Amino acid sequence: MEANMGSLMGCTSSTPSFLIHLNRQNGAIFTRRCMGHLCLRTAVSACGSSSDAAMVIDKKRVGKDIITEIRTEVSRMKESISMVPGLAVLLIGDTIISEPYSVPCEFVGIRSFVVRLPEGTTEEKALESVSGFNDDPCVHGILVEFRLQSHMDEHKILNAVSIEKDINGFNPLNIGLLAMRGREPFFLPRTPKACIELLHRNNIEIRGKTAVVIGRSNSFGMPVALLLQREDATVTIIHSKTKNPEDITRQADIIISAVGKPNMVRGSWIKPGAVIIDVGISFVPDQYARYGFRCVGDVFYEEACEVASAITTDVGDPGLLRIAMFLSNTLTSAKRIHNFL
Repeated sequence: MEANMGSLMGCTSSTPSFLIHLNRQNGAIFTRRCMGHLCLRTAVSACGSSSDAAMVIDKKRVGKDIITEIRTEVSRMKESISMVPGLAVLLIGDTIISEPYSVPCEFVGIRSFVVRLPEGTTEEKALESVSGFNDDPCVHGILVEFRLQSHMDEHKILNAVSIEKDINGFNPLNIGLLAMRGREPFFLPRTPKACIELLHRNNIEIRGKTAVVIGRSNSFGMPVALLLQREDATVTIIHSKTKNPEDITRQADIIISAVGKPNMVRGSWIKPGAVIIDVGISFVPDQYARYGFRCVGDVFYEEACEVASAITTDVGDPGLLRIAMFLSNTLTSAKRIHNFL
């Protein structure tokens, strides 16, 4: 391989900013009364000034809490059995950087192994790298990320990752296990798992609720719908061919969206008291923004927060929370492999 898979990635210059980010206070905890059948007991800030404004579900705060828990558990594992989890990352292409993986790994005590393959790398070389990670006992989780490579079969490479180490949770067998009642998948896909964590950690009841998922992608929409079903929600998926999506969405107690259509979900689409998890991301022109554009979500936030009981405020990918999910899956894999409870 072109990188030393056995080397522990050192701390980069970005470590201080990551630690500062983890330790920032993102607002005080507020108490919110029940609205209808949904009761949000804790949140981290309020939207608007009205006492009836929606409570903000803070992704960063939840991510920070989970990362702190992972750090404690990794330390316990090291002290108990002298073993630490290992995350391997295969980067194919010239535009992806390794720091988003190596820095948080080092912070929680997880070893990271990063292999970079340049543009034009053969499919055989990529499969060889995956095979090496599969066989390495120090590696418990594998991520493969690459720019679109026309000469590569993306599914072939992703499917080559051992299901026991596929912390993305995209292996067809893993998704099949997720879809079956009474069966447990090896891993939950990162962003769908993050959405469910946001609901759980804000004491938002899912069982018996009506949920709408906007988007049906293999990486997000389908898995998050399956996870909601496992939580005993009644789930409807809205997609590009759905007729009258606003009428369907208006019936939902919980709305989760990740389609990348800016401000698609308006306030009139939302049932009063609904809970909204928005992980969509789009860039729209804005002459007053620093770079001439700004980032927005799928939900028109200013309207939604006047109707919803709870809503995520920061748009786009869950960021720190998403990082926490792949660290959590790596820890889960290491515990399973080493039979550590």
